[in-house]
Formats: sequence, structure tokens, C-alpha cells
Amino acid sequence: MLDQGAPPQDRDRTAAAAPRGTGARLMRRKPVEHLVAEGGQGEGGSLRRSLGLWQLTMISIGATLGTGIFVVLGDAVPEAGPAVTLAFVIAGLTALFSALSYAELAGSIPVAGSSYSYAYATMGELVAWICGWCLVLEYGVSVAAVAVGWGEYLNELLDGTIGVTIPSVLSSAPGEGGVINLPALIVVLLAMVFLLGGVRESARANTIMVAVKIAALVLFCAVGFTGFKSGNYADFMPLGMAGVSAAGATLFFSYIGFDAASTAGEEAKDPKKDLPRAIMLSLIIVTALYVLVAGVAVGAWNWTKFEGSHASLAAITNDVTGQTFWGTLLALGAVISIASVVLTVLYGQTRVLFAMSRDGLVPKALGKVHPKTGAPRLNTVIVSLFCGALAALIPLGKLVDATSIGTLFAFALVNIAVIVLRRRRPELERTFRVPFGPVLPALGFLFCVYNMVSLDTVTWVVFGCWMVAGLVFYFLYGYRRSRLALPEVK
Repeated sequence: MLDQGAPPQDRDRTAAAAPRGTGARLMRRKPVEHLVAEGGQGEGGSLRRSLGLWQLTMISIGATLGTGIFVVLGDAVPEAGPAVTLAFVIAGLTALFSALSYAELAGSIPVAGSSYSYAYATMGELVAWICGWCLVLEYGVSVAAVAVGWGEYLNELLDGTIGVTIPSVLSSAPGEGGVINLPALIVVLLAMVFLLGGVRESARANTIMVAVKIAALVLFCAVGFTGFKSGNYADFMPLGMAGVSAAGATLFFSYIGFDAASTAGEEAKDPKKDLPRAIMLSLIIVTALYVLVAGVAVGAWNWTKFEGSHASLAAITNDVTGQTFWGTLLALGAVISIASVVLTVLYGQTRVLFAMSRDGLVPKALGKVHPKTGAPRLNTVIVSLFCGALAALIPLGKLVDATSIGTLFAFALVNIAVIVLRRRRPELERTFRVPFGPVLPALGFLFCVYNMVSLDTVTWVVFGCWMVAGLVFYFLYGYRRSRLALPEVK
């Protein structure tokens, strides 16, 4: 029996070290002190602390600002009509509640595993595994979805510059009339090359690409506003609130970037201060740009034209100006900027698996760090090949919804983790605190559940199958190999 008179941190250590029976082992928690003490440590080397506030903010923006507005807008507008701007606000509000919770936990537990590690410290190993498995779905499928969108804009660029496009047989998934989406595979492999060079070099490349993407969106707004027609907003909500909710659930895919920033906890110079600031700053910038661009896009183009358009911003620019130059320029910006999303989200995926490997829940090979670059090389290669295969073979729409449900589930757990950690460890140092106690985290949880319910049945079936596969893997592998099951860790 635990000593209820002991300090909270000692009770946590005792709880983690006393797995008596299957139920208790499933609920074993990893103490915050252990998580923080292991920061950066991997097999054969350590991650390097080289990221400041600016780089962390750029990673967060880089992982967020891209496909959601350049590509997925074409899927969301047919669902919500001109009210897609409201759908962005709903998705942004859901993200805001969760971002506040992420900011508090990132300042308290600055480690690489993001919401997986937060769940491990608060709700136990089984919940942490489920969360980590959701993150694998979120990041892996997101990289693939973004890569597919990148190929759409690459074709726009090629058509506007040299008058040729990549044949659909080589630029579309089998379910969309092609054999393989070669451009999507290529951009994932290029991102892999950058990541293998180390986090500092990857961050520099990402910062340049973020500057390009912001410039491209500002250019679109300037050009698109010249073709703005108020009549396009006459029927603001043609498909009702149900359509807005469905679009909001789809667009939540556009807000996963701040989670990527939290995975950099072991490579940040001052994570306790800089991670919360980077998360909140990036969310404000991205939401403002999303709403502005969506508002201009629907004002310049009737909402019925968006159906099936994955490069809608370039098409709108061409339509408004009557020439291809500006659309081609925008396509160039999109090709560069969407590549940054692939880079940063792929980075987040590798760091989550790095943390899970260190805990023994996935093979140790994923936690090996190269001594010269400070990058988990084998991890990066395996993840890149997996994501590249998804991007090459799966249609975009299915990828987006699968990413959204995995993200929403992980975010819901983060909101609960804030409430649990405040109760279990009230004395823990927190460089940022979610205002209004448990109220906002509870609202964040409810918003996530609301958006999950708005997703279609097929997405839920895919998610259920993924969860079953994850639980099978855990009980066959992670349950017995967990480091918390080893005597020296107890």
C-alpha cells in the first residue's frame, strides 16, 4: 500500500515502482523527475540543445502553416460553404484550449515525447501507449497528406513555367487513377536528408521556408482581394451548422503544428520558458493567417468552384488576374512552404518514437543517436520510408481525416493530463499555467470530443482498427519490455 503521508513526488515514485498485478502494471506512471533527468539521452549518443525561442516558433509555424490552407481548403469549402471561415475559427478555438494545456505541460515536463510523455507521467503506461500510438498515426499520416498536397502544387508550378505536368499515372495514388504518387514520395525523402544532417541545420532550412510561405500567403491576399465579390457571401451557411462542424473537424488537421514544437523539448536551450511562448505565439500567427486567407479565397471565388481543387489558391490567383504569372509565383511559394511542413512534422514523428524507444515500448533501434549529428538516424530513415509509402499510395482525403482523429484524441488526453498533474503534483514548477484552473482544460477536452464525433463513420472504423493493432503490439511487446518493469528503474 502507498504511503499517503509521503510527499506527492515520493508517492509518484512509489506508484511507478510497485506494479502488483496486471491492472497495476498497466497504470504504472513514469515520475516527472525521471522524464526530465533522461532528457536528450539516447542509445549511443545524445540529442543536442541548440534551439532558441525563434527556432521553436518557426518549427511550430512550419509544421502548422501549409497544407491546411494551401490544399485542404479545397476539401473544407464544399462542406461548409463561405462559412469555412467560421470552421477555421472553431478549429482554432479547439486548438487554443489544447495549446494552453500543451504550454503548461511543456513548461513542466520539457521532454521529446510530447503528449505521450505527459500521459506517461499522469495517467499511466497504457494510456501513454494509446496516446503515443495516436501520435504515430497523427504524424505519420500527416506527413503523407502534406506530401500529396505538395505534388498538386508542383504540377501547377511545372505547368506555369515549362508547360508540362507529371502524368497522373505517376502523380496520383492507385485509388485516384494512378499507380504511384512519385512527387509525394520525393519530398518525404528530401526532408529525410535534411533531418539526417541534424536539428540545427534542419531548423535553419525550415526558417527560410517559413518566411517564403508567409510571403506567398500575403501575396495571395493582396491579389485575391482585387477580385473580392461580396455576393459570394450571400448564402453564408448553405449546408447548415452540420457542414461547418464537419469542415471544422477536417480543418483541425491544419493545427497540429504546436504539438511538433513540444517534441523539441530535449533540443531546446531553455525549454521551460521558450516552449510555452513558442506554442502560443505560433498559434496566434497561424490562426490569423488562416482566417484571413480563407476569407479572401471565398470572397474571390464562389464556394461551389472549390470541389476537387487541391491547388485552389493558385487557381484563384490565375482566375482573378486573368494570367498565369501570379498563380505560378504562388505555386512556387507553396512548393517551398509545404515542404517545410513535411520537414517539421517528420521531425516530430521521429522524436516521439525516440522517447517511446527510450522507455522500452518500441524497439531500441529507434532510440539510437548518431554521435556526430545528434540525430536518431535509423529512426529517421524508417519513419521516412513508411511515410513516403503512405504518401505514394493513399489518396489525400482519407489521410486528412485519419490525421484529424488521431490529433484530436491526443489533444483530448493532454487536456486531461493538465487536470491530473495539478491534482497529483501541485508543487511542481510551472513556467506557464492555464488560466481558470480546470475549466479551460475541461472545455478543451469537450471541444476535441465534439470534433471527433463530427468525423465520418469510415474514419472511426480506420481509427478503431489502428487502436486494436496498437494494443496487440503493446501486449505482445511493450508490456513486458517497458523499462518501468525492470528492477533498476523501480
